[in-house]
Amino acid sequence: MPLAARLAAEARRAGGGLPRQFWWLWTSTLVNRLGGFVVTFLAMYLTHERGYSAAYAGLVASLFGLGSAVASIGAGVLTDRLGRRPTLLAAQLATALFTAVLGFTDGPVAIAAVAFLVGLASNASRPAVSAMIADLVPAADRVRAYALNYWAINIGFGASAAVAGLIAVHGYLTLFLLDAVTTLLCAVVVFVKVPETHPEPKAAPAADAPRVGLGTVFRDGPFMAVVAVNLLLALVVQQGSTTLPVDMGRHGLSATQFGLVISLNGVLIVLLQLPLTRLMEGRDRTALLVAGALLTGWGFGLTALAGSSAALYALTVAIWTVGEIVTAPTMMALVAEHSPARARGRYQGVYSLSWSLASFAGPLGGGLLLQYAGSWALWGGCAAAGTLAAAAFVLLGRHRPAPPTTDEPALPTPARTTAEPAR
Repeated sequence: MPLAARLAAEARRAGGGLPRQFWWLWTSTLVNRLGGFVVTFLAMYLTHERGYSAAYAGLVASLFGLGSAVASIGAGVLTDRLGRRPTLLAAQLATALFTAVLGFTDGPVAIAAVAFLVGLASNASRPAVSAMIADLVPAADRVRAYALNYWAINIGFGASAAVAGLIAVHGYLTLFLLDAVTTLLCAVVVFVKVPETHPEPKAAPAADAPRVGLGTVFRDGPFMAVVAVNLLLALVVQQGSTTLPVDMGRHGLSATQFGLVISLNGVLIVLLQLPLTRLMEGRDRTALLVAGALLTGWGFGLTALAGSSAALYALTVAIWTVGEIVTAPTMMALVAEHSPARARGRYQGVYSLSWSLASFAGPLGGGLLLQYAGSWALWGGCAAAGTLAAAAFVLLGRHRPAPPTTDEPALPTPARTTAEPAR
């Protein structure tokens, strides 16, 4: 069977029975990621095109991450209070605007300020999308739905990274403008096809129900432990779009070569995510998380040996990509278990915060390590972080509470006013 037909058959098996609204949301995610050029090439744009240092590129990426961190909490609260759809639309429109502005911005202070705004706007959509998937998809199918959404992200990422490297040769401004246009298209799809999925805001919970706020999430010990370990792994993963292109540039490799190498990450996820997710069903969760953490950490660690060989860089990307494939759906299952309906936006926002904090601290720390301590210190640190995360997963597995037996174990939820999605 041809590869395309095999992938289509695998997608049909994985996507069978999911509601139509989910597929429109999936489509909007795919469109958005097909134009996700700026974040991947921002570090190389700043160092090669604009002549800034690796440390400055790390600082800008960190400010992008700081904006993302602020958005994680704020957008999580807005997702629960105002609704998923208005939060998502506002985030997408603001992202398109600030991305286009960034392409025309000059001067180190102005670039840093606009990068912060791009991070703020772009990450505001994450809690809303995650909450909408949980609203639309029955509990038994959510892991599969999140895996499909992750698959769409990486289809777009793989295609955009490969194409963006070729476009960048003719001018980086085109990347910024195309990114803005695809984000606007994503907003159009959501506006036309995706309904509001939030439980009716006027339907109040029972009088004796506990108050749900951010404190509820931060006091959830098992959930916060998952967030903390994810933060450690996310610090490592962030190096793929920040210090990795700078390191490749230092070894004489071009933007086109980086684009092709990093696109392997998306290509492998597109090819392997669905079949491997199916193979992992029923496996021991702790063993999967330990294997994923070690593959991720040591895959990045082996980058220290790549030198000026694009092939060796590609091999390291392949190793940590397999770790990402193993870890991602398993972590999604953990987060889904801990997200009650009335607080889905807040829970998803706090989980997203771990990625945002990593996108703030990871580029800054990685850039400083690369500039002042060298490649061996940076990539050796990644290997150590992956090993530490694996050990933490072992400890969490030993003290893991029994999985909940109902969809909403912790908090009573308001009555739904819309029909449950068809399966």
